Amino acid sequence: MSGGRLGVGELEIAGQVVELVRRLGGPGAQAEAVVTRADLALTRFANSYIHQNVAESEVAVRLRLHVDGRTAAGNGSVVTVEGLRALVERTLAAARLCPPDPAWPGLAPPAPAAATAVDEATAHAEPDERAERVRAFVAAAGGLETAGYCRTAHRCSAFVNSAGHTASGRAVEAAMDGIARTGGSDGVARLCADRLTDLDGAALGARAAARARAGVDPVELPPGRYEVVLEPAAVADLLHNLSWYGFNGKRHAERQSFAEPGAAQFDPAVTLVDDPLAGTGLPFDVEGTPRQALVLVEAGTTRAVAHDRRTAAGQGAASTGHASPDAATWGPMPHNLRLRPAAGGTGDFSATATPTDAAPDGTAGTVGQSAVVDADTAALVGRVRRGLLVSDLWYTRVLDPRSLVVTGLTRNGVWLVEDGVVTRAVRDLRFTESYPRALGPGAVLGIGRRAVRQPDRSDGTWWEAPPLRLASWNFTGGASG
Repeated sequence: MSGGRLGVGELEIAGQVVELVRRLGGPGAQAEAVVTRADLALTRFANSYIHQNVAESEVAVRLRLHVDGRTAAGNGSVVTVEGLRALVERTLAAARLCPPDPAWPGLAPPAPAAATAVDEATAHAEPDERAERVRAFVAAAGGLETAGYCRTAHRCSAFVNSAGHTASGRAVEAAMDGIARTGGSDGVARLCADRLTDLDGAALGARAAARARAGVDPVELPPGRYEVVLEPAAVADLLHNLSWYGFNGKRHAERQSFAEPGAAQFDPAVTLVDDPLAGTGLPFDVEGTPRQALVLVEAGTTRAVAHDRRTAAGQGAASTGHASPDAATWGPMPHNLRLRPAAGGTGDFSATATPTDAAPDGTAGTVGQSAVVDADTAALVGRVRRGLLVSDLWYTRVLDPRSLVVTGLTRNGVWLVEDGVVTRAVRDLRFTESYPRALGPGAVLGIGRRAVRQPDRSDGTWWEAPPLRLASWNFTGGASG
């Protein structure tokens, strides 16, 4: 290699890092290198104007090595001969200072990863294309104040280890998240997709605005247990916390998880699958293990938790392809969790469904039911005698990881449902609820037929769910306490 920046691809760079470890660390050194080139772009708007358009392109190199019974990891972004050598040298020096690692699981053996295809238009989207979706969102809000973002992401990643395993792949994502605001109420619309063309800014903006208008003049309800219909944005919070605290192999090994594989812990209507390749995700994890669909809950019975190579070795299992740079601290977690819709339903990435103004008896909802629910949600609402329709959950905090008792707030719209009709807006409420209990046997009264993919804060992570009708949700007070 010569000095200066390397004019080679990700796979070649990863191979050079592993070769440097062999030369500098000796023939007994084991190493794995991941090189990822990320092109991330974000168009952000507030007060109904675009105020920020940012884009970054970077190459990140992650090295993990095991030498003389000790393990260390290092990261670098200087992709030159000198930069790669410095990364290897400091990681070797760190390994010599680390304690022995008798639980080292070894390197992933060679194994084929799934081939992935990406939407090239999304991978190379221009700022004008994101701005046009923002323009459509703002226009569709009809004069209401709006805020949010539209983003695209493109990642190319390559893996090489000293056991002879190599892999490469690409991933893209597009997402939009926006609110519309009246003087006293907000409405939200979110969507994550594999193609930028699947994001309809006008449909999202119209939905957010209609829900904001339907949220005016809310009434206050006393705390207590209410039957609820949770919309996909609210269900996404359930999936997020179930992933972090329940189906996490490290927490399970430490007995800090509710998950009991083989036990019927959920309602039979619940099937949860981590499905990274359902979107255009990378086909392997940072240890090089191929990623594939993992059934976590099947018809109410817990089947599995997520593992990387270390947690799998400790449990006498195999890695499920959930290693991440932070797994040593946080544990391996599913990041692409899908709640399977009702039989005959499908995943759906459109912003809205066909609305309906009518309740099952043909009467119109007091607040204009089509402003609040689409046809899929309306089918669940129509069976509620008295309960609440909840758009979104936020500021959720775990009180007890083992039973996954969570406290948090509603936001962006809560409505009272009486005799199958959405009647009026309700002030935000605080809740304290065990998520597994809320989804437990007999607790799920209905599940929608159309799943909607919700974006997470970081690209590559998403939660896909239909609306849910639950028998009981514990509201403990108003938003102020």
